[in-house]
Amino acid sequence: WTAAERAEIANHTDNGSWELVDRSAVPPGRALVRLIWVYKRKRNGSLKARLCVQGCAQIPGVDYEQTFCATMRATSLRTLASLAAQRRLSMRRWDFVAACLQGELEQGEVVYCHPPPGYETIGPDKKTRICRVVKPIYGMAQAGRRWQRSLFPWLTSWGFEQSHSDPCVFSCERTTDGETQTLVVGCYVDDLVVLYSDDGPTSLYTSFTTALAARWN
Repeated sequence: WTAAERAEIANHTDNGSWELVDRSAVPPGRALVRLIWVYKRKRNGSLKARLCVQGCAQIPGVDYEQTFCATMRATSLRTLASLAAQRRLSMRRWDFVAACLQGELEQGEVVYCHPPPGYETIGPDKKTRICRVVKPIYGMAQAGRRWQRSLFPWLTSWGFEQSHSDPCVFSCERTTDGETQTLVVGCYVDDLVVLYSDDGPTSLYTSFTTALAARWN
């Protein structure tokens, strides 16, 4: 489990999830939220350690405002599967690595946490330093919403049109050399279902997945 914990800490370090500050830097009236370890043994036998904020201790109106995060409806997924069969489209699933860590908190939105258990840092005053969390972490009440508010604008800026019936479904069509290529994306938190008509080196699907991999992990 130690190796799994270190890998998770490395993810947060690379992501810049928090800044270490002295306890005196915590504003008056702000409570400290715990960071806790959640362990999982996967079916293939590998070990996974996830560092989570104890979101139930966050204070509404102080640590966060809105938390709603839309997810693709089950009927939409069935519709996409039916569409793929009807139009002979290929269908693939994409999964983001530590998706919530790739979101962005709103300006001024900060949560103060105790350091990760087992990875405390002592400051010059001989006291344990505090984590000033500046990016979403799993367990935060607003983490899913912040991830979605980062992903959806990127999809629309890339050229996708958001569905009116399900805000988690996006579609894009482009015509190249007289051939119309179709790309449909359904989002369920950190999983994407992608329907496409062609995956050649110059296809719309290849351009999209290349841009996706360049922007997100």
